[in-house]
Amino acid sequence: MLAPRHGTGPVRSRPHASPRGARVTEPSVPAASPREPEGRFGTFDGVFTPTLLTILGVILFLREGWVVGQVGLLGAFSVILLASAITIATALSLASVATNVRLGPGGPYAIIRRSLGLELGGSVGIPLYLSQACAVAMYVFGFREGWRWIFPEHPALVVDLITFGVILLIAFASATLALRLQFVVMALIVGSLVSALAGAAVRPLEGEIEWWRRASDPLGGTLYWTVFAVFFPAVTGVTAGANMSGELRRPSQAIPLGTLSAVGLATLVYLGVAVWLAIAAPPEELRENYTVLIDRAAWGPLVLAGLLGATFSSALSSLVGAPRILAALADHEVVPFHRRLRGRKGAEPRAALGFTALVVVACLMLRDLNAIAPLITMFFLITYAMINVVVLLEQRLAVVSFRPRFRLPLAVPLFGAVGAVFVMFVVNATFSLVSIALVGLVFGVLSRRHIPPRGGDVRSGLFLTLAEWAARRTRRLPGGQARAWKANLLLPVTNVEVSREQGDLVVDLTVPHGSVSLLGVGGASERASLHERLEAFAGELEAEGAATSVSVLEAGSTPEAIGRAIVHAMQTLESAVMHPNVLFVHSDGSLDPAFAAPLAHARELGLGAVVAVPEPGASTPPRRVRVYVRPQPGLWSVVAVSRHINLHLKVLLAYLLTRRWKGASLELVCAIEDPSWEKAARAYLEELVELTRLPRATTRTVHVGPFEEALDLQAPDDLALIGLSEEVPDAQLVARLRARARGTCLFVRDSGLEDALA
Repeated sequence: MLAPRHGTGPVRSRPHASPRGARVTEPSVPAASPREPEGRFGTFDGVFTPTLLTILGVILFLREGWVVGQVGLLGAFSVILLASAITIATALSLASVATNVRLGPGGPYAIIRRSLGLELGGSVGIPLYLSQACAVAMYVFGFREGWRWIFPEHPALVVDLITFGVILLIAFASATLALRLQFVVMALIVGSLVSALAGAAVRPLEGEIEWWRRASDPLGGTLYWTVFAVFFPAVTGVTAGANMSGELRRPSQAIPLGTLSAVGLATLVYLGVAVWLAIAAPPEELRENYTVLIDRAAWGPLVLAGLLGATFSSALSSLVGAPRILAALADHEVVPFHRRLRGRKGAEPRAALGFTALVVVACLMLRDLNAIAPLITMFFLITYAMINVVVLLEQRLAVVSFRPRFRLPLAVPLFGAVGAVFVMFVVNATFSLVSIALVGLVFGVLSRRHIPPRGGDVRSGLFLTLAEWAARRTRRLPGGQARAWKANLLLPVTNVEVSREQGDLVVDLTVPHGSVSLLGVGGASERASLHERLEAFAGELEAEGAATSVSVLEAGSTPEAIGRAIVHAMQTLESAVMHPNVLFVHSDGSLDPAFAAPLAHARELGLGAVVAVPEPGASTPPRRVRVYVRPQPGLWSVVAVSRHINLHLKVLLAYLLTRRWKGASLELVCAIEDPSWEKAARAYLEELVELTRLPRATTRTVHVGPFEEALDLQAPDDLALIGLSEEVPDAQLVARLRARARGTCLFVRDSGLEDALA
């Protein structure tokens, strides 16, 4: 008997998956409201500017010329457009989610957590945070290279630490100051682009446009994907504005408008600069001179200032965004020391910023992040893929809570998700596998911690919709249910305390893959108390790992009325998406008359039947499971008689129990009246073990004598599975056989849908 967890009083409300499909609770996800709480930043300063400046970074100034030189102008266009297409698809998915819910702090982490759960959100959010923090060091290194181009005598480490110190002071002062400084940087970048284009007026245009490098060229062909891998990090700043989601005035408008505008404008800038570079310099110079944009500008120092400003701004944006992701993770208790790292609403996350500063300094001390730079890119790409997967799943499965004002064709998130995964393996297949493994490891750790969720997500709705889709598909396919059979018990309950005595056996039959549906039947006056006690019983079963649902029916007090109510429930459940397949009733030795009608109708409604008669004081679990097999004189062939005998459910239940009960033995017993049948009976049991794939250690016993004499050999610590041959069990026969057997007995009848040979 299962021990009550805290008595049998009320337990916390849990969403039980009703067998009838009407009681599954989907946590509500608030739709984006036109009256959202006021934040500090708007579309231009909070989203557009940081996103644009993060995309227009070091690759624009130092690598785009190399890209054009390696693959030609049309090749560069294809690289830019393909990379931008994946980014734009992600930006569109981000915009769609932002118009459906108010994200709250955490940006991409908040999106994934709300839809796919805290564990998966955290498993992506932690690597994303570390990537953002390490990216600060990478941008600082980029700033240092530009600085030392002007002042080559300055020590590299000193430049790094002073640069980061200035960035940290700005971020520590306030995010408002950091974002306002980005307007200065934007002015520098605009000036640098104007200076570069004005170079056409003061310097000769020496470009010989090479439209596409031929595959036969030793520098072309397979080099294309290498060039793509070098360029793609340029467009990974699409979430820079979304990271500020918790502090935007109207995120449902700011994120879509700001992100899409920034990505679109950045794409045009990259395409325009590619054209100018192809006109301004010959391909050989583009391939060999990384500073061609500076050298060919009307005034090179202004372009250099743009480069310094872009790297400085990217570092500042990452340092402002990363602590906010960490604070959101801490607020949901995903990371250690979460009480210290979580931020206060409306305040700067200074504790998270301080921890992030330590991470950045540690990265700066490595002196070279090239070894882990691909891993950083992988984590960004996994985040982009998951954002697209969120939209793809919620929209494809028609989850009712997903009602974005900005709806996308399914092809958009599908392309974004597949494209992100494709780019991962193009950039570095090894790091792709490592990053996926790390995300899986974090997911496993978080799942084992059982962190209590706050606010809910839509996983229950997603899983229910997926289950309904799978059920519809299953009904269209021929057969197959027998191969996927699991013990899904329907347990009618008129007395909770009596049913609780069978709790251990119910758990052993259904854990880990089956389920149990508790069907309470009682009068109107006791409905509330019965439901309360059933909830407590369900909690005990679930604590042992059994998937449990609860429902209560009102019925009269007579056995006939109770039996009719149970039959009506069985008829309703027959058409349910996921329905029970075994009627499990309890008996104390005399069969309850209320169960006569349900047992009589079980087979026609597709349910097997089990009448459990326990042995008081028997050991738990039993030491031996005995399956009594009916002799087949004249036709000793399992295959020939398998569809006409009551055998399959007994074998399946015996297999489940012996697999669950470590150390328990399994025995097949066949009682024969004619000694001349013994050889055929032994061969029959051998064939049964072989065809049903029971353990080879299974004992085969042929007893010469009446069946009831074989029951005398059973010990009190044994469990017997005995066939029910009649539609309505003979109560006196059940009581007599139980008395002869001494041990616990399960009287079993097939539904006709089981197949132990499958």
